Amino acid sequence: MLRLMEPKRLYRSTTNRKIAGVCGGMGDYFDTDPTVIRIIAVVLLFVTGLVPLFLAYLVLWVVIPERPAA
Repeated sequence: MLRLMEPKRLYRSTTNRKIAGVCGGMGDYFDTDPTVIRIIAVVLLFVTGLVPLFLAYLVLWVVIPERPAA
């Protein structure tokens, strides 16, 4: 029997969060450690400046839904 795979969805993490769960959710989505995502975010913070990264984080916080309860 052919079973279709459920599409992978991006959610904010409810368990692996420091502020809003955005980096934790991205770590789950990309199958990587959320700490790596956080380090990349800090490096981008120094490269791009505070305002662009902060605005991007706020947009992701609003747009990405929280993982539903199991």
